[in-house]
Amino acid sequence: MTDTFPAACCAPTDAASWHHWVGRFAELLQAAPEGAAPPTRPRDAKRQCLVFAPHPDDECIVGALPLRLQQESGWQVTVVAVTLGSQRERREARRAELGTACAHLGFELLILGDEGLERVRPDTADAEPALWRSHLDRVVQLLTRVRPTLVLAPHGADANATHIGVHQLIVQALAQARYAGLLAQTEFWAPQPAPNFMVQTSIADTARLVQALACHVGEVARSPYHLRLPAWMADNVRRGGELIAGAGSEPPRYAFATLYGLSRWADGARQKDLTPMFCDSATALEL
Repeated sequence: MTDTFPAACCAPTDAASWHHWVGRFAELLQAAPEGAAPPTRPRDAKRQCLVFAPHPDDECIVGALPLRLQQESGWQVTVVAVTLGSQRERREARRAELGTACAHLGFELLILGDEGLERVRPDTADAEPALWRSHLDRVVQLLTRVRPTLVLAPHGADANATHIGVHQLIVQALAQARYAGLLAQTEFWAPQPAPNFMVQTSIADTARLVQALACHVGEVARSPYHLRLPAWMADNVRRGGELIAGAGSEPPRYAFATLYGLSRWADGARQKDLTPMFCDSATALEL
């Protein structure tokens, strides 16, 4: 690729640059031509999706499913910032960056606590039970008030202490809130062994996610992982194509996709996994 990378900002005038850059990536992958995008539907407040983000930026990395549900089926998507990171001196900036990224994606934003929750890690429940109980009560109250149809949270072995802590926190909260709905387990730091949903994103939607991720200016200045996001999404197609359809299967000719593990919950308990599915970007996504 000879194209220069767009600047790490998300001014609307940069959208065409991001689209062109992601499009060149898709050409190198020899992806199949994309069909026409499904029509956008008006918002339906009854269809609520809560994205529990361990850190600011996770809402973009795992945002394919909620973005498509919002656009194609009218879902209302709220990003729940569980933490604003461990560096106190960065929290004000990260809050602003998160707000800009969510606005770019059309997501609502809710931050737990004044500056996010503290020490959401696997050992906190035992080491600091009062703090963990406070965190748990806060999430249970949110779930009870909103009653979402879909919750997104990391899977339990996502190889990052806060991601694993958020998984434990959300699963316990779902049980206490007697949740009835869908849970989509997400991945980033480590793959989940048995994803059952592969959600394609078009060039336009992939570019939008990358552009939103670039809004986390302080983080991508440290490590330009927004520029690597399409490569990760491309590898999801390789891996998901066989994990979902079976070893030796021919994967779809998508350029970009994100993997999830979807399960149905009732009365606070996991009931069953959803039927494995490929969700192409030309067919309206319904859950």
